[in-house]
Amino acid sequence: QVQLVESGGGLVQAGGSLRLSCAASGSGFSIDAMGWYRQAPGNQRELVAIIASGGSTNSADSVKGRFTISRDKNTVLLQMDSLKPDDTAVYYCRAYVNRGGVLFSYWGQGTQVTVSS
Repeated sequence: QVQLVESGGGLVQAGGSLRLSCAASGSGFSIDAMGWYRQAPGNQRELVAIIASGGSTNSADSVKGRFTISRDKNTVLLQMDSLKPDDTAVYYCRAYVNRGGVLFSYWGQGTQVTVSS
């Protein structure tokens, strides 16, 4: 079993910064990709940014130039700068794990990010 533990959410004023961290633990697996998703009240969960094992990244247009995803082994970071009230959401970490050639997806418990205007 793979566990994802997130940290770093909180309340910040518009224009401020936060950094989210997600650490994967367990045994007998390798991680193909890790990413961050978010879900605001009344909205569907959406991709924020994702980073593959080789280091390539992709991010939503709404966060390009403001958010940076990075990864160190089984930990993924999301540096969020120039935050806007529209960034308010629960942020979830997701890991795509390879177990014996089969790809599984795991989610973290979520961390609240609130940006005040």
